Formats: sequence, C-alpha cells, structure tokens
Amino acid sequence: MNNSFYLAQAWKQGCYETVDGVKVATLKGFECVFANILNVIVRLAGIALFVMLLIGAIKLMTAGGDPKKIQSAQQTFTYAIFGLAIIVGSWFVFLLIKTFTGIDVLKFTIFTQ
Repeated sequence: MNNSFYLAQAWKQGCYETVDGVKVATLKGFECVFANILNVIVRLAGIALFVMLLIGAIKLMTAGGDPKKIQSAQQTFTYAIFGLAIIVGSWFVFLLIKTFTGIDVLKFTIFTQ
C-alpha cells in the first residue's frame, strides 16, 4: 500500500488537522502512535511465537533420537507456550481491568476541547 493510504487512515482517526490548507499533526497524534506501536508489538509477538514453534519442530525432527537434542526441542516448545500464555494472560488482565473499572487500558486517549 502507498503512503497516501496511511495518511488517509490517520486523517480519519483525527491525528491531523487542517490549518490554512496544510495538514498539521496534533496532540491527538500520540493516540495514533500508541495504537501503531501496540499493533506492531502484537504482530511481532505472533511472529516470534510462530518462529519459536518452527525452530522447536525443526530441532525435534533433526534430533535423531539424541535425548539432549529432544530435550532442547521440548524446551523450545515450552518457552513458546509460556510466551503465548503471557501474551494471552496480559490480554485477559486488560479485559478484567476494563470490565471492573470501565477503563480501556489499551485505548490511549488524549482529551482535547
């Protein structure tokens, strides 16, 4: 996708205002930056999980019956599953905070006039 698509999305989200015909970044632009950073972190965590599972599978297939290599592959799977559990657990904690307090921790909002 081209750069104009992302600018249009930022415009819809209120990240920019028009001042004398020029698009100017506003304080609400931090909301967009926070949302983009959070989006990138979640995607990178998913990619890291996939890569760890792939590495564990390759280690297991190439172990050739060696107990140490099999244990190393199992350890890789364990770390990948622990990482997934941490990600899902933190997501549930954020949902619990939202449910009990009504505050959406994942939505960063700057109030303006």
